[in-house]
Amino acid sequence: MEIHNQIFYTTLCSCILSLTGLILQGHLLMAIDFVSRHNDCFVDVALLSTVATASQFFISYTIRTFGALTFATIMTTRQLVSILLSCVWFGHPLSWEQCAGAVIVFGSLYTKSFLKNKPQKPSPSEQMENGASSPLKGNP
Repeated sequence: MEIHNQIFYTTLCSCILSLTGLILQGHLLMAIDFVSRHNDCFVDVALLSTVATASQFFISYTIRTFGALTFATIMTTRQLVSILLSCVWFGHPLSWEQCAGAVIVFGSLYTKSFLKNKPQKPSPSEQMENGASSPLKGNP
């Protein structure tokens, strides 16, 4: 199944679940009334939905091209930056336990990511199998 179809069906299921929830809770008419009274809300909802759909394409592309670990690293970095900006913006200092936890979590993730991408030096047996000459032998 192509990525466009996957995103379409995922979004369709999400719409059906949301509509079902509104109907079962009896909030559908209230939601429609709210959006009709506040026209700027509809623009915000449409913009948010468009951005969420576009982000699904970027997520799929990133995972397909670079792998799930790279995507996890990107998302974790985004969360870290968001947390730090929130702490600075709203003046909420982090306790030493929170700082230690962040260093452990983010440090282990980044270490795993960087070690995975580190080029491996081939072993001497692999060099011999690939036709590379032994360092002790001279080339004829």
